[in-house]
Amino acid sequence: MNPLTPTDHSRDSAGLRYVYPVVSRRAGGVSVGVNLNIDNACNWRCIYCQVPELARGTAPPVDLALLERELSGFLRELLHGDFMRQRVPEGMRRINDIALSGNGEPTSAAEFAEVIDCIARVREAAGLDATVKTVLITNGSLTHRENVQRGLRRMNEINGEVWFKLDRASETGMRLVNDTHTAMDKVRSHFATAAALCPTWLQTCWFALDGEPPSAQDEADYLALLADLLRDGTKVRGVLLYTLARPSLQPEAPRLTALSLEQMEGFAARIRALGVEVRVSV
Repeated sequence: MNPLTPTDHSRDSAGLRYVYPVVSRRAGGVSVGVNLNIDNACNWRCIYCQVPELARGTAPPVDLALLERELSGFLRELLHGDFMRQRVPEGMRRINDIALSGNGEPTSAAEFAEVIDCIARVREAAGLDATVKTVLITNGSLTHRENVQRGLRRMNEINGEVWFKLDRASETGMRLVNDTHTAMDKVRSHFATAAALCPTWLQTCWFALDGEPPSAQDEADYLALLADLLRDGTKVRGVLLYTLARPSLQPEAPRLTALSLEQMEGFAARIRALGVEVRVSV
């Protein structure tokens, strides 16, 4: 078996339906991925997305019993088997988190709250401590749903956190980058809801399009939205600012390029000036 690398995010690398391992460049360890969107369906279409044959849609019904067996068995292998030694580079052989991400919007699963309950049971049975986070990586568009809010409350009880996608802070920018017609007042409302239920970071992909980095207006829009959230008393855990690491599998792929560390840190400094923690990844 080939060793895992930070650029290998294959959903079938463990031969399971829902569970897959990722060596996380940001976390410096193994992230145990949970992919509820096994149909490659999402309600957004981000132009940097690495999902093959991405389609519009929602997650199919989740086999909760199978998910629990897969997650329990894989954690047992990570903790007590040979997987770490055989597949994970030295210095990265620790479990950093259990992350709901995968091939689409995870909160679109009708069983989302039950999935969080499942993860909570498995965590307890495996004896995972609070240093191993449960992370939801989401576009936040379905945060108004009752079952999503119930899942977020349960995540908070098990020391979880939300990574809420905000790649551009204008409706024009979101149409361009995320191919969605979401109104900005809904983005603010959804973020505030998530942040009230569970510690929530903004997760932002910053990259060049047709050789041009995000504009001064893009930066201004982002900083203004962040300032509005803070002024309203919304708890912003921080910003996870990253650039492209793997090729997009969308038609726009040839138009996209990563930004330099200097460019990323320049924008990060402006965010930090608002009193917000920023973690930069290139």
